[in-house]
Amino acid sequence: MHTRLFVVVGGLIALIGLGFGTVAYATSHADTAISPSAVPLGDGHVASTPKKGWVDSCSTTFPPPPPGATPPWINAGNRTWNSEAKVAVQGSVSWPTASYSVTVTGTTRKITTTDLPVDHTTGVFPIAASDPAHAYDANPNHIAADPITWSLPADPVAARHPSCTNLGPIGVLDDGVVLYNALDANGRDAAAHEVLDSCGGHPDQADRYHHHDVPACILDHATGRSTLVGFAVDGYGIYVERNADGTLLSDAHLDKCHGRTSKVMWNGKETRIYHYDATLEYPYTVGCYHGTPI
Repeated sequence: MHTRLFVVVGGLIALIGLGFGTVAYATSHADTAISPSAVPLGDGHVASTPKKGWVDSCSTTFPPPPPGATPPWINAGNRTWNSEAKVAVQGSVSWPTASYSVTVTGTTRKITTTDLPVDHTTGVFPIAASDPAHAYDANPNHIAADPITWSLPADPVAARHPSCTNLGPIGVLDDGVVLYNALDANGRDAAAHEVLDSCGGHPDQADRYHHHDVPACILDHATGRSTLVGFAVDGYGIYVERNADGTLLSDAHLDKCHGRTSKVMWNGKETRIYHYDATLEYPYTVGCYHGTPI
């Protein structure tokens, strides 16, 4: 029996940085074909079958979005959004009870997390009325611990057919925070429409903090050719892969599930294996499940 263990525990409580201003959470490593100031908007790219650059969603009927003007960072006319100009929720809150571990024993990868970030702070939620972000999103939810234990295959295999993603957790990133697909509750491009904190996270109605993409606080530390940054619930890895010039891959490099097969470090050795990739463009991480989700 072979076991690997990785555990990270969060730090001290802090509540600082409540000044006004705009904080961008977009990556500074844009793909050459995608400008972070003009990211293609993913609205309407929701399907009930796998399709490159779309989300294969188990839910295809959504309530209408709340009334209000289009936020200034979204250009509805040319269907793009400016990730560098998007407002972010203020605040800098650390979580001392945060923990995240990955253990491989035999054929099983066990993931345990409190779903609180182990290596970065969050914004202040509910969003304060004095926060400029409140004008675009009055998120009333809190952030609370949500203990999760998953048993994933250490060496996942492809399913006979890809399957749809749900609106809850579809994976976990290496900050210990769960990952959702690219949709908000209204079926829109969540990264573009939802107001997130400086590390691209926010809580839902269940007070579960989550990401919709691989945010800059993780991307900026993934500087090599390929870096494992998380796992999908079908067991496959989520990677940041870069071209020779250091840019991220684009949708054009990937398949209908937003993944590809290439050589990456996996279970401690370089392996040619299927995996998902982070991109600057929608659907950002996982478009459908290549394997069988737990």
